[in-house]
Amino acid sequence: MSPATKPSFAARLAARAGGGALRVFLVLVALFWLMPTVGLLLSSLRDPADINASGWWTVFTAPAELTTANYASILDNDTFTRSLLSTVLITVPATVLVIVIGSLAGYAFAWMDFPGRDWWFLVVVGLLVVPVQVALVPVSKLFGEVGIFETAFGVVLFHVAFGLPFAIFLLRNFFAEIPRELLEAARLDGAGEIRLFTRVVMPLGGPAIASLGIFQFLWVWNDMLVALIFADSESPPITVALQQQVRQFGNNIDVLAPGAFVSMVIPLAVFFAFQRQFVSGVMAGAVK
Repeated sequence: MSPATKPSFAARLAARAGGGALRVFLVLVALFWLMPTVGLLLSSLRDPADINASGWWTVFTAPAELTTANYASILDNDTFTRSLLSTVLITVPATVLVIVIGSLAGYAFAWMDFPGRDWWFLVVVGLLVVPVQVALVPVSKLFGEVGIFETAFGVVLFHVAFGLPFAIFLLRNFFAEIPRELLEAARLDGAGEIRLFTRVVMPLGGPAIASLGIFQFLWVWNDMLVALIFADSESPPITVALQQQVRQFGNNIDVLAPGAFVSMVIPLAVFFAFQRQFVSGVMAGAVK
């Protein structure tokens, strides 16, 4: 091998790092990253007396400490079940509405000509930088005047309003990458805008829509600030309910641990159910 083609020291080091040593390092990092979640799960399966007496890692030497009594207790708790139902009733509509409205607007900005299209899209891009905190006071006054303050509808409306700019921006850019020839061929076959959108654009935009749905679902499900201000205080979402448990009962880990883990399991299940589409949406456009 000539000196001109001999790999550099950095290239040889990178090639060696791509082997088993790097995999072991990444596995260790992943285990370290998952440790708080594992600790939360094991703590939720322990009796309150055992939690106060020792750390969660002692279950590896005393597996008899594990019990499901904490989960049975919180699932029999009407406050917790109402909060979980309230979270679902807020998260699902907020996610579906953002996907539907964002898809329609993204298609319009990508492939339909109307007056001021580019300027309106710049307005949408500008709304991406508006923080949620700026709108809390004026929107609270507005919701109070129209009678939707401390209602699930008000929380859904707030999340939809702040989720749409990102949704429109993401889907518009994705839809704009669809080959024009494909759309023109569909138009020549007699497809109108509605059929073109439902039969061509939406199926091709599945990965981006799945990615958007996961982002929106996780954001709404894990939100506490908006829920704390706009949600009904009698049946708040799960994040607010857990926060109230801390305020009322202090260090009640036997209630907080199973409640927090249950609230974590549902978004994790959604993510893993759509992870293939999520990866496809994230990588879309990276390779021509």
